Amino acid sequence: MKADLEAKAVKILEASRDAAIATIRPDGFPQNTTVSFVHDGLTLFIGVGSDSQKARNMRRDARVSLTITPPYQDWNHIRGLSMAAHAAEMTTQEESAEVIGLMLKRFPQIENMDPMEGVMPSFFRLTPSVLSVLDYSLGFGHADTFTVTDTDIAESLESMKHKWLLPTGP
Repeated sequence: MKADLEAKAVKILEASRDAAIATIRPDGFPQNTTVSFVHDGLTLFIGVGSDSQKARNMRRDARVSLTITPPYQDWNHIRGLSMAAHAAEMTTQEESAEVIGLMLKRFPQIENMDPMEGVMPSFFRLTPSVLSVLDYSLGFGHADTFTVTDTDIAESLESMKHKWLLPTGP
């Protein structure tokens, strides 16, 4: 069943472009903002201003919460994800280049955008730890929740060329 839920989650990610991400402010309150994202399997990547509140929040406290909902016709067709994840800033040029490549593939209009003067991007990897898959076609408010392990992440990667995504711990 878990493999089916993971596949359903990846389909929802493929059908969505934006997520609402909540980070934790210094005063302990959540800060919720919309970000565009790319993904490789269940792992998400976002780019934010290096000196933005969002970036500072994630550097201080890696815990984030996201919701993702693709467009739907009516409530009977709502699908979505609610995700608890850990954010890690990507610090090498290799990592950043991979994410930029994924972003250009998904959002080709980026190539024609003028960068905002003085705003440098930082890229963050969002690794899920708990994932709820919402599917209202199975009943109003229906959600299946599961814990995501390092093995799940490794198995869900679409491209194994991203060696830096694989877990390195014991």
